Amino acid sequence: MTPPATGTALAGKAGEAVGAAVVTGAAGGLGRAIAAALHADGWPVLLTDLDADAVAAAAAPLGGWSRRLDVRDEAACAEVAATAGAATGGLALWVNNAGLLATGPSWTHDAATRRGLVEVNALGAMTGTLAALAVMRRQGHGHVLNVVSLAGLIAAPGETVYAASKHALLAFSLGTLADLRMAGVRGVHVSCLCPDGIWTPMLHDKLADPGALASFTGPMLTPDRVAARAVRLARRPRPVVSLPRWRGAQVRLLDTFPRLALAATPVIRAVGRAGQRRQARRTRPDAS
Repeated sequence: MTPPATGTALAGKAGEAVGAAVVTGAAGGLGRAIAAALHADGWPVLLTDLDADAVAAAAAPLGGWSRRLDVRDEAACAEVAATAGAATGGLALWVNNAGLLATGPSWTHDAATRRGLVEVNALGAMTGTLAALAVMRRQGHGHVLNVVSLAGLIAAPGETVYAASKHALLAFSLGTLADLRMAGVRGVHVSCLCPDGIWTPMLHDKLADPGALASFTGPMLTPDRVAARAVRLARRPRPVVSLPRWRGAQVRLLDTFPRLALAATPVIRAVGRAGQRRQARRTRPDAS
């Protein structure tokens, strides 16, 4: 598909022209919800995903602008960034949402699983960020929004390798933002969105998984709620936003006192298992 026509550009809060948005991992789940929310807010959205057919179907009601994208492919990310940059207003927003989850103790993951988590969650988001920045720095404006997760703020038991990949993305995002400011670039922003557990296909098969307990210790979020917060963040960049806010404060406190966090592991296990049962009752009324 070609970039949207000139008339699809919109006005930002200060009246400036706002260009296209790119969302990775947009064929379903949170990525699709973010793309739909941005579209409803007036953004021309280029949906990307590894599954070309699925992302084309997701894009159909949103203007039909989609591309197959493997976020690990540097050349492909650069091509998508250039395509979006050709839209009216340029490349205004790049959302790194594509991600993988594997649960269980770190020693139970084989090398391919560990490599996949790091390559997609961390290196893939880095590659997308840098491809977007290559365009945005030339433009003098733009915003990269990285979907990190609360697991980027604390070492979540049972999701250790996943959390490690998200910690890497958080550090990369904040460091890159500081690098931009040190280089005198003021019009380009990097934000991190750190939501609690989201009820998407990523968790649908985890209701009895002891390795996924950490994802069920807080209120289970809907993709639409997280997408709505992503749209607000897209309009008003901030370095780190947690959702809900109180959960961010809670896990940061535990991260500050690691001995306390370790001592609380039995409580975390109990709360997470209760959360799994609660979600099972919500999704399967006949569940015991």
